[in-house]
Amino acid sequence: MSKIAPYGSWESPITAEMIAPGGVRLSEIVMDGDDVYWIESRPAEGGRQVIVRCDSGGAISDVTRPGYNARNAVHEYGGGSYAVHDGTVYFTNWEDQRIYSQRRGEEPVALTPAPDMPRGARYADLSVTRDGKFLICVRETHFDTGDEARNEVVCVDTSSGDVAVMATREDFYSSPRVCAVHDGLAWLTWSHPNMPWDGSVLMSGSLSPYSGKLAITTVVGLAGDDDVSIAQPRWSPDGILHYASDESGWWRLYAWREGAQVEVLASEFDVVGPDWQFGFSGYTFLSDGRVVVARGGGRSGRLILIEPGALSPRVIEVPYSEISYLTASGESDSVYFVGASPTSPNTIVRCDVATGVCDELASTTVSGLDAAYISLPSPIVFPTTDDATAHAWYYPPTNPEYSAPSGTLPPLMVVCHGGPTSRSGTGFDPKLQYWTSRGFALVDVNYRGSSGYGRAYRDALKTKWGIYDTDDCIAAALHLKAAGLVDPDRVVIRGGSAGGYTTINALTFHDEFAAGAAYYGIADLSVFIGDTHKFESRYLDSLVGPYPEEVQRYHDRSAINFIDQLSTPMIILQGLEDEIVPPSQADLMVAALEGKGVPHAYIGFPGEQHGFRVAANIVRAQEAELYFYGKVLGFTPADDIGDDVVTVKNLE
Repeated sequence: MSKIAPYGSWESPITAEMIAPGGVRLSEIVMDGDDVYWIESRPAEGGRQVIVRCDSGGAISDVTRPGYNARNAVHEYGGGSYAVHDGTVYFTNWEDQRIYSQRRGEEPVALTPAPDMPRGARYADLSVTRDGKFLICVRETHFDTGDEARNEVVCVDTSSGDVAVMATREDFYSSPRVCAVHDGLAWLTWSHPNMPWDGSVLMSGSLSPYSGKLAITTVVGLAGDDDVSIAQPRWSPDGILHYASDESGWWRLYAWREGAQVEVLASEFDVVGPDWQFGFSGYTFLSDGRVVVARGGGRSGRLILIEPGALSPRVIEVPYSEISYLTASGESDSVYFVGASPTSPNTIVRCDVATGVCDELASTTVSGLDAAYISLPSPIVFPTTDDATAHAWYYPPTNPEYSAPSGTLPPLMVVCHGGPTSRSGTGFDPKLQYWTSRGFALVDVNYRGSSGYGRAYRDALKTKWGIYDTDDCIAAALHLKAAGLVDPDRVVIRGGSAGGYTTINALTFHDEFAAGAAYYGIADLSVFIGDTHKFESRYLDSLVGPYPEEVQRYHDRSAINFIDQLSTPMIILQGLEDEIVPPSQADLMVAALEGKGVPHAYIGFPGEQHGFRVAANIVRAQEAELYFYGKVLGFTPADDIGDDVVTVKNLE
């Protein structure tokens, strides 16, 4: 017989301590012969990114030595942090942002020169030429004069470390990809105020020797413009350039053949997603030229195998609803990817496309967790403002040991993702299950502007950020209230980064919520304009409008200007070394809450950047948020959380 206890106070085996190991992130799968490499981001090691190798015999070992962190800060979000050629690993190191080379069994050696300004030369999206003599990559150079950073495509001599500029003058570059069978090079470029998912151009050229270095000749633009986004270019084994373009309204797969664009897969789904980081991969090639495309969503996913001459693609069902970093293995019929499902977290998966059999090489699985405690997501579509519809994933409270008192309904947690051009998927996330296993219902909102629903849905947020995202989170709550699934008086909202901005706005401009948690959120858009990094410095031009022409719009969507409307309890959590949303934003909001006498709590985490990476900080943030809701909503958590986890001010 289950125990009877109020929602929110259920005892759960999913502890905050389990969330930190569950926060290990797997990414960037790279093949070198029969060896498989990937990156693990480890909270228990301060968020250090470690390159891991699995050899042909299945033995797994760390490549990155203690004291090194295979991570870069290009665009602040990084990605594309390493490449491998004949057993030699080239990686970017977080502390100094230089490229290092590491032969098997040896210590890493700095390859690129030390910059004049500490961490002033940053490298990303590493790709090795066929002969292994050069790395082609993106370099971002920073200046102590305060001038805007400069982005370029460069080549690095793998013997001397000499760096030569290959492409410059544009605001941004990404995805330099070397062909394995001829001298072709492809890359992407875009300019302010665009983000890469707004509009970008696919360039190609030929690599030619020049004074002991490489230069790009016969440069041409192939596809894309200011209103068409091109993503993830790569060469097939027979030297044909492929890429994704959203000109149809979806990121479909195309190839460039005989001077013309040819559609490879006419999908009514996005083959790729927005390139917030370098190194993503939504499709790959088998050695015989067949194309494999990943499609996730819901509770399972599929691999789509495109065979030349076949009337229709072959679909391989896989038990993973989220599939990322798809890559292929040398001469075999296997592909590798990071897979996750509602009941399993990120896992390195090998799939034999001939049989459809999947093997798991490594996982971030929380050991010993009974699946009965896992809440399964259901898709919901609901009406929202301006006669539109929005999307979300709904998770009911789930705990086999507990029931709530008769006649009561669960509190609802509304989750708004960051980006805002991002999305919430359905892979197992212990941070979400932490709440549902304690008796919260949860709705993870893919508000207008989210990716994965086509370009029109993604563009719907343009000039409407701060309005539609908030409207859709409120609409999700109203939809679940109307269905009688949640307690209408105990609805909370939480989000990080752009989701933190939505949270702050929802708690300031509306009265639908009883409390909220803002992780590194934006309170004043005008301050954000002059106090952030190059990659996003003009992002608000499309999301809100050009500044200062639309200065009133910036004012009207900044909660800090409407403190008189602020009366909802809020907890704020902020990394004190955040270069994307600076701590000044948290300081503004905390001062306003204190001045109004609104119940609130604040934790600033030294050493943390945009998103928490240190295990102890992840634990404290989670427990502090639960403690805060308990105080505000009037329940006592079953967890043994001390009063020193956070101080709640102005609570009567």
